[in-house]
Amino acid sequence: MKLAEVLAGAPLKTALPGELAEAEVAGLDYDSRRIAPGFLFFAFAGRHVDGRRFAAQARERGALAVLGEGPCPQDYRGPWLEVEHGRKALAAAALNFYRRPDRRLALTGITGTNGKTTTSHLLDSVLRAAGIVTALIGTIEHRVAGRSRPAVNTTPESLDLVRMMDELVRAGGSHVTMEVSSHALALARVYGFQFHTAVFTNLTQDHLDFHGSLGEYFAAKRRLFEGAGAPPPRWAVINCDDPHGRLLPAPPRERTWWYGLESGATLCARRIAADFQGLRFEIDDGRRALTVSSPLPGRMNVYNILAAWGAGLTYGLDPELIARGIRNCSNVPGRFEKVEQGQPFLVVVDYAHTDAALRNVIAVARELRPARVLTLFGCGGDRDRAKRPLMGRAAAELSDFVVLTSDNPRSEDPLAIIAEARKGLLDYTTPHRIEPDRRRAIRLILAEARPGDIVIIAGKGHETYQVLKDRTVPFDDREEARQALRELGYGGGTP
Repeated sequence: MKLAEVLAGAPLKTALPGELAEAEVAGLDYDSRRIAPGFLFFAFAGRHVDGRRFAAQARERGALAVLGEGPCPQDYRGPWLEVEHGRKALAAAALNFYRRPDRRLALTGITGTNGKTTTSHLLDSVLRAAGIVTALIGTIEHRVAGRSRPAVNTTPESLDLVRMMDELVRAGGSHVTMEVSSHALALARVYGFQFHTAVFTNLTQDHLDFHGSLGEYFAAKRRLFEGAGAPPPRWAVINCDDPHGRLLPAPPRERTWWYGLESGATLCARRIAADFQGLRFEIDDGRRALTVSSPLPGRMNVYNILAAWGAGLTYGLDPELIARGIRNCSNVPGRFEKVEQGQPFLVVVDYAHTDAALRNVIAVARELRPARVLTLFGCGGDRDRAKRPLMGRAAAELSDFVVLTSDNPRSEDPLAIIAEARKGLLDYTTPHRIEPDRRRAIRLILAEARPGDIVIIAGKGHETYQVLKDRTVPFDDREEARQALRELGYGGGTP
């Protein structure tokens, strides 16, 4: 494909020279180490590194040209194309180079603070129950036509997304379900993508270290519904119980499903029953009511199921088939995931890392009527500091015993993070312990548990690592809990 065709619609600040415009493009990349002869190199700034530093290296590897924001670096000799926005240029080029796979596929984008991962897994299960070959892109994994790869970002860079779409097209697939993070929307990782359906779960405080304010955080979420560089999604599925949902620019009523438990919902849940086996309730879409069951526990998953149900309806799927897909989704890694080792109390691992998510997961535990709820949590470093005391307050208010520990401290002092979270704990008289070593903290809380209790190990969920100041080390809350339970004599005794 000619360079002029690849860059059609890209926000260029410099005109393409005629000879260069006719040059054939062999590929695209934003990592200079992957550049081959005839490639375009996109040199935009990342969180830690400015890609312009590697422009000369990309040229040495055979780059046809380099696109970047700002003037050409002094050490670079070759065609330099200045752009207004590097990631928008990358998105436009990727869509063009791979011949617009977003228009050959049905894209569902799911945004919100909590529930994105579970909702996306539920919808993907529904689509697969209909015999559809799918792609699932999100926090836990990126899965294309049944082939899985680890997720680095919840929403990858646009080029990686488009490559996965192209892979799905070649595999005969038709539907993509992706979590669309606020970072991705703010950084234009999905710029120009044509979504069929946009889903909004909820909005609570998070990522203010990046966005600066709740208003800016919500503004980023709105972009999915406004159509960031593309027409707005044809359909919307919106939580109308969340006040922010009503502020979104929704399509006409006949192409919007407003879901919830309160008045005003066009897709609502009634007669909810929850126990250790999961959920059973009635879904009413205004035309018929259907009873649905799910092995996922808790009131928060009623919302996630409604969201996935509404998205399924936007594709014209039969409600009975949607119900089957919901039943088939037996668990979501790191989301109220049970750790069973024959112990007389329930142990669950959950990704809850905001105060609202922590309140939700403790509420799910309370619905199961335990003797006590014991909660372990920590707060990540280099992230929104304002939520730390809020998480401490949520844990102390709703739990019977709390252990405060480290999460991913990153470059911060773990003890300083713990001190900020403990301010919220001290608003209540709930018994608590401080143990900065997460491995020891898990053993501490499990040793405290008695028959009939529920132990919540919150924060990391599906993650299999711990990010420290100078390194990343293997660490899986689920495996640590199993090992600690074995040491306590459950499941065959101490190894």
